[in-house]
Amino acid sequence: MTSKVAEEALGYEQARDELIEVVRRLEAGGTTLEESLALWERGEELAKVCRRWLDGARARLDAALAEEEEAGDEESGE
Repeated sequence: MTSKVAEEALGYEQARDELIEVVRRLEAGGTTLEESLALWERGEELAKVCRRWLDGARARLDAALAEEEEAGDEESGE
């Protein structure tokens, strides 16, 4: 199983690409039950990594938009 540190070191694109490969392998079939379960678990881990990246990006965008709005309010004298 992948360590938490290794998961966090994955960039979004790396995690997404590996997740795509995991899904492809699961859909193709031909793996044992044990291999399928291991792939599923890895896919879940990768999905969490992607979600953290996306949540972080959303938070940064929201903060930037809030700053922009605040700056606009200050300029208009509100």
